[in-house]
Amino acid sequence: MSAALLRQVRSYDRSVRLLLLNQFTINLGFYMLMPYLAQHLSGDLVLSAWVIGLVLGVRNFSQQGMFLLGGTLADRFGYKPLIVAGCTLRTLGFAALGLVDSMPGLLAASAATGFAGALFNPAVRAYLARDAGERRVEAFALFNVFYQAGILAGPLIGLALTQVDFSLTCLVSAGVFAVLTVVQLSSLPQARGTDSGPRGSVLSQWRTVVANRPFLYFAAAMTGSYVLSFQVYLALPLALRESAPPGTATTAATSALFAVSGLATIFGQTRITAWCKERWSSRRSITAGLLLMGAAFLPMLIPAPATGIGRLVGGTLPVVLSGLLLAVATMVVYPFEMDTIVTLAGNRLVATHYGLYNTICGIGITAGNLLTGAALDAARRAGLPALPWLFLAALGLACALAVRRSGYGTELTAADADGAGARREQHGAPSPG
Repeated sequence: MSAALLRQVRSYDRSVRLLLLNQFTINLGFYMLMPYLAQHLSGDLVLSAWVIGLVLGVRNFSQQGMFLLGGTLADRFGYKPLIVAGCTLRTLGFAALGLVDSMPGLLAASAATGFAGALFNPAVRAYLARDAGERRVEAFALFNVFYQAGILAGPLIGLALTQVDFSLTCLVSAGVFAVLTVVQLSSLPQARGTDSGPRGSVLSQWRTVVANRPFLYFAAAMTGSYVLSFQVYLALPLALRESAPPGTATTAATSALFAVSGLATIFGQTRITAWCKERWSSRRSITAGLLLMGAAFLPMLIPAPATGIGRLVGGTLPVVLSGLLLAVATMVVYPFEMDTIVTLAGNRLVATHYGLYNTICGIGITAGNLLTGAALDAARRAGLPALPWLFLAALGLACALAVRRSGYGTELTAADADGAGARREQHGAPSPG
């Protein structure tokens, strides 16, 4: 990382610096193992495809479906206990994945690793938003840098370990989370939101969040952005498989796709965030990023030669370019998106808002991927290769228009005022008027 980036990291309090390091380590340990789990289940354990799908599906459901619960608990009991509990649970889950071979054991381990993410994910983001204060946007930009760095480093280490034995990969990954748990127990300060603590019932807490209509509208409008960004794992790799011969060429092209996206984020995130913040409002930045997300799929409309080296090059370059544009678009959107959630929450029950937001977007990703898969199949049958890319480009445009027309700028002002009033009351100062 550059000296300027390190100086920016050092300008934050110790808690923020530790949270950034934690997120890098979380992704390092996670991506060290998860890309190779399906191969282990099918090859080493010789499980059928439906069992593999069930194991992976249980992990995804136990995380996406439990984000709201994790955020709720973080707001009631504080951020640190949920972060520590999540990392402890993932330590046990990843160790079990390398040691068990029965279906009940695999399902339990998979559920544990997913639920662990639901525990610490909302808590980490709410904690970061709290301690970054007025520098939330810049802090979330740095957060994305560390997030992507972990995604880049994890699979490389995991590949080397898996060449020896997948159980070794699992145990090393579990060891990473065990060390992270100890570090957080000893070094991460206790932290609560402005209204943390068991006030009222969980249902009343959820009713408060569900009644926040501007927040719900924003979450629905942003769901499409997650569908679009997920295509770096679905539609784009499938396009590479069709244009490149199977084997080394496809693997190299897929690696290039992820490497370009990750490196672009590491070296460009903070610059892009600073440029956008200087010139645009949060809503305009998010709108521009969503438009760019849709436009990222337009290079896929460029026809490639049918045979020879031209097919490989002409099929690979548009995919890599699309991946790069998606990365840039995410860099534009993400910090302002995370900041907007806090503002729409009025800086109250922030972790619960993050939890519900992640759950809504997780449901949207599932539905969006089904539609994308249907579009890919329909395009193949009808001989219309442009169909799925036009669908994705239109989705980006629709999301941008939804955010643009939401009028949440007015709601943000009101939410800020309410949040400020709540903070003044908490500190014994009267609210205005």
